Amino acid sequence: MHLRAAELAAAVEGRLHGPDVTVDGASIDSRSVRPGQLFVPVVAERNGHDFIDAALAAGAPAYLTSEAPRGGTAIVVDDTVVGLQRAGLLARGRLGGPVIGITGSVGKTSVKDLLAGVLTRRFRTAASERSFNNELGVPITLLDAPDRTEALVVEMGARGVGHIADLCAIAAPTVGIVTRVAAVHTEVFGTIDDIARAKSELVAALPFDGTAILNGDDPRVAAMASATSARVLTFGKAGDVRAEDVVLDEQLQASFLLVSDWGTTTVHLGARGEHQVGNALAAATAALVCGVALDEIAGGLGDAALSPWRMALGRAPSGATVLNDAYNANPTSVAAALQALLALPARRRVAVLGTMAELGPSSIDDHAAIGEMARRLGVRLIAVASPAYGGEDVPDTDAALAALGPLGPQDAVLVKGSRVAGLERLAARLLEG
Repeated sequence: MHLRAAELAAAVEGRLHGPDVTVDGASIDSRSVRPGQLFVPVVAERNGHDFIDAALAAGAPAYLTSEAPRGGTAIVVDDTVVGLQRAGLLARGRLGGPVIGITGSVGKTSVKDLLAGVLTRRFRTAASERSFNNELGVPITLLDAPDRTEALVVEMGARGVGHIADLCAIAAPTVGIVTRVAAVHTEVFGTIDDIARAKSELVAALPFDGTAILNGDDPRVAAMASATSARVLTFGKAGDVRAEDVVLDEQLQASFLLVSDWGTTTVHLGARGEHQVGNALAAATAALVCGVALDEIAGGLGDAALSPWRMALGRAPSGATVLNDAYNANPTSVAAALQALLALPARRRVAVLGTMAELGPSSIDDHAAIGEMARRLGVRLIAVASPAYGGEDVPDTDAALAALGPLGPQDAVLVKGSRVAGLERLAARLLEG
């Protein structure tokens, strides 16, 4: 979104130093700055101010700073993160179409990707990049929205109660989707009821003329209907939008009949895994609310591409099938991935699993339960530096590759773990041969 430095300075309550240039979007990483973007240095493990010169060299026409200006066009503020959020508010005020917020313990990035793919059929659509879903990512998403954006999809994550309310104060969503409440990040959240309370903040923030879209199959999510004065629609087995006659093919892609008050249509998902059906229903419900036709929804769901390392199916030079779902992991998503592995045509199935991080006191039991599930399903489990799964454990990806041994056309390998495990590197090595 094109904004003048002077209007940004006023919006963020800062002081402009240098020419009144135009910026288009924002970045907090000098290594990925695109020409035209506002650079926002964040003070964390490293001081982002040390990279202002690099950002200017990469094409940033202006930057926020809480230190002395370093040449070029600077907007001096007391706190650069607060300044970024205020800039996001300015950008939000320029948007006239629907803003759809998405939260939930699992599935929110996939729903974001699917919904963006559908809305693009009708609207000039922008969406969060990757998982830009926190106090930095949400205002960046707003600022990065192109001029004349007609619909914006914003993923919203949380590390505790109150976080999503803060994000809603910036993004002001008109439609809110809650995918599911599960025991994820309980180490920082507390109980699953604390997680539900945090996710319900999106529903509570909706305007009275907005729409809450809730997973009717999840009792904690369905109960959030009482937290809003907005219209409530549900998706799921008995929802306002539901799937009938679900069939999964050998590529793990589901076909089903989408049934709603708006009518019915046949859908063939491009995304893989039966668990993506629920995510597709959430996206379809939001698209229907926004006025997208059923045939456009079916086409968009079929063509939408998911973010990297999510149920990506590939073939190794050996002929083995590799299911790369290495972006993140929690008990709910790992269980779904194991079921997807089971659906692949193969004689031998192996799951290489990294740790499921931030599970708190239940961590050992949660890992053990997944290990038991794998054994019950007849899946060989190779754990990478995660002995709590039980059974075969190796120290690193090199050892996991060695433990896998020779693979052939009758083998299927699932690779999954939390981000800290970095198992996407193992998946890449398997696919390279």
